[in-house]
Amino acid sequence: MDEPARGPARTPRDPRPGLMTSIKRSWDRHWYAWAMVAPVVIVIGVLVLYPLGYGLYLSFTDANEANVAKDIGSFHVGATYDFVGLDNYWKIISGQDGDFYPRLEWTVVWTVSCVAVTYAIGLGMAMLLNRPVRFRLFYRLSLILPWAVPAFIGVFAWRLMFNSQYGVFNDIVTGVGLPAQDWLGTPFAQKVAVILVNIWVGVPFMMVALLGGLQAIPGELYEAAEMDGASPLQRFVNVTVPGLRPVTSTVILLSTVWTFNMFPIIYLLLGTNTTGDTDILVTYAYQKAFTGVSDYSGAATYGIVILLILVAFSTFYRRQVRTQQD
Repeated sequence: MDEPARGPARTPRDPRPGLMTSIKRSWDRHWYAWAMVAPVVIVIGVLVLYPLGYGLYLSFTDANEANVAKDIGSFHVGATYDFVGLDNYWKIISGQDGDFYPRLEWTVVWTVSCVAVTYAIGLGMAMLLNRPVRFRLFYRLSLILPWAVPAFIGVFAWRLMFNSQYGVFNDIVTGVGLPAQDWLGTPFAQKVAVILVNIWVGVPFMMVALLGGLQAIPGELYEAAEMDGASPLQRFVNVTVPGLRPVTSTVILLSTVWTFNMFPIIYLLLGTNTTGDTDILVTYAYQKAFTGVSDYSGAATYGIVILLILVAFSTFYRRQVRTQQD
């Protein structure tokens, strides 16, 4: 007996949903979360990812003010710059640029000095404010004030105080019979000035963060150490320092990244009154992009190199911290 005719064999359906189906289901279930995240994604894409991608593209070209596209009245001039590959990076790394390594050396000195002094002062103030003293709230608010004042206002106030003719520092100096000083007249004086101002701006953040860390250390540890006969220095080394390690690792990393890229302090305090010796990498990149014949590719290359340096440092630092904690 003949078997009944069968239709074409059916391919078994994949039980896993497709990509579009998964996206649709996720949207149906969590549309409100997507709606909340979308503005942040758009802002990050427009303000961070697009400039970063465009800067990376420019770093592989020889673009400058003379060869980029521009409109002169109703006449449009097309771009004539060329793709040069890694040539810009090689000029920086090999030293042909002539400016990178001196600026890098000063940037490292500036960052280490500011972070170290800021941490030391912030820790000292945090330990003082962690004690039960009268008017402690008033002291906390007073010390946080530099952090609450917008940076450009604080920097301009310091600029007025450093003024060689009308500054308060020269009023004090001349008031005690000494000659007036040109506080911002030499590269060394400018470097000291920008470090002082940056420390003044950074101490409140460091103090608040470390004060929170101190208050999280159980008081029983100090009581046990004191009962064992530990001196104040021993309690600090064996209780305070280990207890602050998680906070310390975070604030040092953040402070290092912020200080390495601290453009406003140097630019607002010194302006164009500098020989270039006080330019850190980020301010020098700004000078390349917006002074003279703008070197857009060179500035973009500096920006990418700065990013790579900070990423490398952050990765190494976090690994070292994790190793010590383990």
